[in-house]
Amino acid sequence: MTFNSNPGNSNTGAQNKGLQAWLTSEAPESRFHAQLVQLYSGWQSLRANKLAFLGFMIIVTLVLVAIFAPLLATHDPSAQNLKATLLPPQTDGHIFGTDDSGRDIWSRVVYGSRITLFIVALVAVTAPVFGLLVGTASGYLGGWVDTVLMRITDIFLAFPRLVLALAFVSALGAGIENAILAISLTAWPPYARIARAETLTIRNSDYIAAIQLQGAGRIRIIIGHIWPMCMSSLIVRVTLDMAGIILTAAGLGFLGLGAQPPSPEWGAMISAGRTFIHDHWWIATMPGLAIFIVSLGFNLLGDGLRDILDPKKAQS
Repeated sequence: MTFNSNPGNSNTGAQNKGLQAWLTSEAPESRFHAQLVQLYSGWQSLRANKLAFLGFMIIVTLVLVAIFAPLLATHDPSAQNLKATLLPPQTDGHIFGTDDSGRDIWSRVVYGSRITLFIVALVAVTAPVFGLLVGTASGYLGGWVDTVLMRITDIFLAFPRLVLALAFVSALGAGIENAILAISLTAWPPYARIARAETLTIRNSDYIAAIQLQGAGRIRIIIGHIWPMCMSSLIVRVTLDMAGIILTAAGLGFLGLGAQPPSPEWGAMISAGRTFIHDHWWIATMPGLAIFIVSLGFNLLGDGLRDILDPKKAQS
């Protein structure tokens, strides 16, 4: 006869198995249950894709570093110490060394993650939403509305993003807020194109015709039935575009048109360190590595989400 020495563990294991079975059910009990099953399936697919999961962990790390920057930073990111200028890494408690003003580069890189995350969050909220509005309206209404909106989109797409952002920032003035606005104004056209293509595919489907027969108006159809079908493609595009948005913001900061000193913006830090690149490589290299790692994380996550959300690959 055997006895269970720890019945609490068996109960916990049974609960975990029951929860897993509920999350993998093939017959959901409600719409909310079906959404949780789909979300859990996507999470399992993400964990199975090692590169995509690596990208996800990089982005999570970026968010945690930005949240806990005061705890992770070893010095005041703006404090100057002219007695400790141009110190190499791992000298006197400076993990990444110091710059020409004696400021701790590690602390500036850590606090710079907040600026990067702030730019990414605002652009991700504004540009895709505006592109979704333009694209769905163009694709569903058609006619002269489609012609006008798509020609405006073509005009924006005709210019390189960085050049167009430079033009907007030059007109609006230097600063982080104007830089974000300029990046958003140059980032929406690809989302409009994607949303229009999805809308053209969806609007002639049978279920849209059935909804029209029930008396649904255009706004209800677009918001309630076309927008949800466009979201997966837009999410993938947003994730893949984040690397380009970070590079554009860094380019504006490098040229002095983004965040202004003494803000620890990564592009501005590279610009300040380019004069010392031969003898004091760490000043520009450390923020450059931060941009590289974060951009790589978004690209890896975007590729993984594209594989997960692509129904053609899911079926194969």
